[in-house]
Amino acid sequence: MRLRSLLCTIAILAGMQPALAQNWPTKTIHIIVPVSGGSATDIIARTVAEEVSKQIGQTIVVENRTGAGGTIGSAFVAKSEPDGYTILVHSAAHVIAPSTFTSLPYHPGRDFANVAALADVPLVMVVSPAKYRTLRDLVAAAKAKPGSINYGSVGYGAAAHLTSERLRLAAGFEAQQIPFKGAPEAITEVLAGRLDFFFSPTLPALPLLKDGRLRALAVSSAKRASVLPDVPTTIEAGYPDSDYNFWIGMFVPAHTPQAIVDRLHDETAKALRLKSVQEKLGRLGSDPMPMSQREFDTFVHKEIDLNAALVKAAGIKPH
Repeated sequence: MRLRSLLCTIAILAGMQPALAQNWPTKTIHIIVPVSGGSATDIIARTVAEEVSKQIGQTIVVENRTGAGGTIGSAFVAKSEPDGYTILVHSAAHVIAPSTFTSLPYHPGRDFANVAALADVPLVMVVSPAKYRTLRDLVAAAKAKPGSINYGSVGYGAAAHLTSERLRLAAGFEAQQIPFKGAPEAITEVLAGRLDFFFSPTLPALPLLKDGRLRALAVSSAKRASVLPDVPTTIEAGYPDSDYNFWIGMFVPAHTPQAIVDRLHDETAKALRLKSVQEKLGRLGSDPMPMSQREFDTFVHKEIDLNAALVKAAGIKPH
């Protein structure tokens, strides 16, 4: 009798799922972006939110809750009601955090449901044209004088840091990390010749690449960047297992009903297929990253493990 009662309850709940998704949303949705306004993550979140809002006929408010490397905003969403009205849009930093923070108040693999991949944002390795012509030139120089090469990052344990370490380990050379507040400061030091290389977001680097003030040696992604079709990947440049994908995705609190997760994924995927949205995201230097909700879920869990292994191999100490 107990088993029969349990099965009946499960059947009733399963039957409620489609109706739940059909009724959602009935009020304003809040998207939390845990980094500053004007960043690629912020602009992509707002671009997608604008279209999804039109599709579902409900207001979507994008809020920037910054601090502690994006973990403040992420923690806020993790602890929110799992009802589909509080959403996180974050970058690959989301899956790096468990390996670089010692007392994280949440875990991305346990406290979130992974909704959709929004964009792949390749990082481009930039150097001064006066210093290096190819990636092999840089690696040869680094090996000839161990410890003489330095590179920029935008924070300890951030994507630019891990991207550089991934390449350094794959190519087998030594290099010193120099952290900066943001990409503009690091790019300025590359231009001045005081910094050997920097894995930059494509958007701030593009104008300087076009006028020849910077040279692109490679992109970090597994595939070439659409805005830099002539620039090889680090793998194509001759270094297996050197790729590092910087991406942006959408998440909701764990235990959000699957029907709502599916609906949110489908509406987001529909928005991302619009030519107008693709053009806007393309101008940011991003590329499409089409995945089903379940494919994205698998991807995120693999990324958590990949970054944990990379942090350990690179000797990066959690803080």
